[in-house]
Amino acid sequence: MSHLNRRHFLVTGLAAGAVAAIPATAAHADEPDPAAETTQSLASRGLRTDPFKLGVASGDPDHEGFVLWTRLAQEPLAEDGFCGMPQRPFPVLWQVYADERGRRVVRTGVSVAAPEWGHSIHVEVDGLSSDREYWYRFRVGPYVSPMGRARTAPHPLSYGSGLAMAFVSCAQYEHGYFTSYRRLAEENPDLILHLGDYQYEYTKNSYTIPGGNVRHHEGPETETLANYRQRHAQYKADPDLQAAHAAAPWLVVWDDHELDNNWADEFPEKPEVPQPNFLSRREAAFRAYYENMPLRRTSIPRGIDMQLYRRVRWGRMATFHMLDTRQYRDDQGCGDGYRDCPAAVDPARSITGAEQETWLLDGFRQSRAQWDILGQQVFFAQRDNNAGPAKITSQDAWDGYVASRQRITQGWIDAKVRNPVVLTGDVHAHWASDLKLDYDDPTGPTVGSELVATSISTGGNGSDSDPSTHPFLTINPHLKFYNNQRGYVLTKIEREQMAADFKVLPRVQTPGAEAYTRATFVIEDQVPGVQQTYLRPLDPTLRIQGQMSVEDTVRWETERP
Repeated sequence: MSHLNRRHFLVTGLAAGAVAAIPATAAHADEPDPAAETTQSLASRGLRTDPFKLGVASGDPDHEGFVLWTRLAQEPLAEDGFCGMPQRPFPVLWQVYADERGRRVVRTGVSVAAPEWGHSIHVEVDGLSSDREYWYRFRVGPYVSPMGRARTAPHPLSYGSGLAMAFVSCAQYEHGYFTSYRRLAEENPDLILHLGDYQYEYTKNSYTIPGGNVRHHEGPETETLANYRQRHAQYKADPDLQAAHAAAPWLVVWDDHELDNNWADEFPEKPEVPQPNFLSRREAAFRAYYENMPLRRTSIPRGIDMQLYRRVRWGRMATFHMLDTRQYRDDQGCGDGYRDCPAAVDPARSITGAEQETWLLDGFRQSRAQWDILGQQVFFAQRDNNAGPAKITSQDAWDGYVASRQRITQGWIDAKVRNPVVLTGDVHAHWASDLKLDYDDPTGPTVGSELVATSISTGGNGSDSDPSTHPFLTINPHLKFYNNQRGYVLTKIEREQMAADFKVLPRVQTPGAEAYTRATFVIEDQVPGVQQTYLRPLDPTLRIQGQMSVEDTVRWETERP
């Protein structure tokens, strides 16, 4: 596979304002259409309909700019993964505006959508003003994309005016509608973090919920580049997901389902089941992931490798350390489920790999941020599900890599990180937790905080319950909250505190539900640990789960086909 060259990313030298602003609408049928000749020319080259069916996105902002993304697609569900696009490149005009109506062009250029990269475009825009909103869109001939909203981070020496940041995880297309994405877009956040399981690899009806799935995947289980491209396109064609991408810049990291359930480095989920194509499958999945995400050129995959861990700074207010806990981890020591596993405490084992761990610890030492935030995939705090002397924990999470967790926790303590906060997805439920250096000593000091987002749709509707009755909270006193509905977490980060609203929807198996705040937790500046400030009473009109059992919780997290 050939690598992208600079032409696919950089502008062609057009100065700002040299190209007329993209019109908000096409010409009326009874008026002369200035794009008619261009339309005929495009049709002769195989472009006959709107190619912006996958929407637009921005990502990885800094104080001078951000990445702009789109991918041309006439037929998103085409089996060959090319979305009905001809096998030829198309120049695409992009423009950045200072106003929502697209009248003040501040940056413009042309980028090439090449077939070898799925007709995707990644434009790295710079030279913009810090800490302000911008809008953008794309054009090919008469075809104009939706408008997207992006924003730049504050200047590195400025705290800015506060950050409205949301984070999400786990969107299984078949299990429910993406209403959570729509409600998140309506919150008008400054930044959205996606912490993995953006899409799922399964073929139709192989990962089902009680009562049956409400939508269906197209195509087989994803193993080839064409399969992954088609699956990403099916997800990207969803209007609710498109709304969330257009609402704010995203920071993305993968978990397992972007490739294969519970994969670890070069090991598939079940090494005992031969999968001789796993490395080529990994290469295809990584390539498709890059093609479909607003990532910088530093993340261009090279064969089976892809640089995804990175740091994004939001002025002095926050530093986001975006981690990759899949590509470099040792294989799970005793399988993927909950186990009492001697290998879990082996000091030689790592979930991050040595190089990423060193990078993270160096970042702690160099940070001068008010908040150091780890955007990552799997549960960080200890969750023992056994009230007796045995320690039975999830081997796919940091509990399966205890020494790795302890080194990183000790690293932020030694570096005197002001406010360490871990953000997590994966487990299809909302959680909040204090973090400890030694979880066997519940009276020991709290040294950090963890906030965990439920799924967007995975698992279907779920149910509400009294969080105080969950047995995990009794067995693990550092765990402070649990909820098994679908939704997202919306935070407000200021110098004095970080407030987190755990947003939930009463249902996702039918579209259109409204979101509400189930609980709010606050982390105060230099006071590690989570403090509950609001808990919504149980709604008697909803399906209420009785006391959630250990077995129920494990099943919700780990039950796979």
